[in-house]
Amino acid sequence: MSEQLLVGLVSISDRASGGVYQDAGLPALKDWLGKAVTSPAIRYEERLIPDEQPVIEATLKELVDRAGCHLVLTTGGTGPAKRDVTPEATLAVADKVMPGFGEQMRAVSLKYVPTAILSRQLAVVRKQALVINLPGQPKAIKETLDGVFAAVPYCIDLIGGPYIETDEALVKAFRPKSAIRPKT
Repeated sequence: MSEQLLVGLVSISDRASGGVYQDAGLPALKDWLGKAVTSPAIRYEERLIPDEQPVIEATLKELVDRAGCHLVLTTGGTGPAKRDVTPEATLAVADKVMPGFGEQMRAVSLKYVPTAILSRQLAVVRKQALVINLPGQPKAIKETLDGVFAAVPYCIDLIGGPYIETDEALVKAFRPKSAIRPKT
């Protein structure tokens, strides 16, 4: 039996965390992952938090260091506004920066909106986890994950996480031939 994939989902929004409106980020993340990842089974750790750098940093540390997440996806707080501090918080807890993810996320988003150039999305590795900062809107979350998730399973392999298989009709995980395991 394969190891369970533990995914931290973090929606970062002052208004949603304050009850001003219903959060749409966490459901969008779960919906996309539920369709795209075929194995192993996924267990989620969900958090809805405000745009406060110390809170974001503490949440990321807790999800990786204590909960043991293999993958952490954040949504929100990646723009240029004063309250958008997700990238700063993520970099503050990073062991390694993965610049290719940010480059690709912006390239994907630019196909849909010219304001994607304002995005500061990024990805890092902290201990045994890949942390990816995604945009805040459900449509943009889907478009971005469609564009970058192919590289996620192999990255998780390389940092010691479980072997992730995907629904190839939605997103085909890329691995070098030497890293592909026979389907069970």
